[in-house]
Amino acid sequence: MGELKLKNKSVLITGADSGIGKAVALLFAKEGANIAIIYHSNTEDAEKAKSAIENLGRKSLIFKGDINDYEFCKKTVEKVVSEFHGIDILINNAGVQFPSENIEDLEEENIRKTFDSNIIGMILLTKVVFPYLKEGNSVINTTSAVAYQGHPELLDYSATKGAIVSFTRSLALQAKLKGIRVNAVAPGPVATPLTEKTFGEEEEDEKKPPLERNASPEEIATSFLFLASDDAAQITGQILHPNGGLIVNG
Repeated sequence: MGELKLKNKSVLITGADSGIGKAVALLFAKEGANIAIIYHSNTEDAEKAKSAIENLGRKSLIFKGDINDYEFCKKTVEKVVSEFHGIDILINNAGVQFPSENIEDLEEENIRKTFDSNIIGMILLTKVVFPYLKEGNSVINTTSAVAYQGHPELLDYSATKGAIVSFTRSLALQAKLKGIRVNAVAPGPVATPLTEKTFGEEEEDEKKPPLERNASPEEIATSFLFLASDDAAQITGQILHPNGGLIVNG
């Protein structure tokens, strides 16, 4: 068996109680990392994720809260650093979406929630974590194919995902001086609890070839592992596109 890619690394992941975040957390734990999870509301799922990580022989912490709350971010990061003796990898994955077929029907409250969760909270948490990151550490953000293609029912969500691309590229330029890599992953359609809840999509038939169905969270997680590992030592400011063959510019 080869060397673990993330042996004894300390990882903080947002939105890892389900979907892509959970798949990333479990894969990173298999590769030797200790995992801290920030989740918004589903304690039962967060506890299950924590147990699964611990069953892999790794340490796990879970924190319920809102990353748009700056004081929550500060206190949580301090606890993670205290328990894990640092943070090596930050995965900004939390996000929400509220589809609307007509811009006139978009609710102001939902627009603000989408920006708060998807980009403002991401920047706040990264600001708090950044002083603890050292040379060789990394930040990985979850964006989306809709940042490049758009989506007729997800105007505000698509806008936040575009902002994440710009944030990733800009922070990467700033972080180069510290030797910290900043990248992102832009999945195409993925079979997650969020997409099922939003669009009522049924679980994909895993018997279909990969390029003929929505991706599974586990198929997306490997892109995060690559970016977090030393295999990506020369990669920063970049976006990976595990999207089933969608042609995008970026």
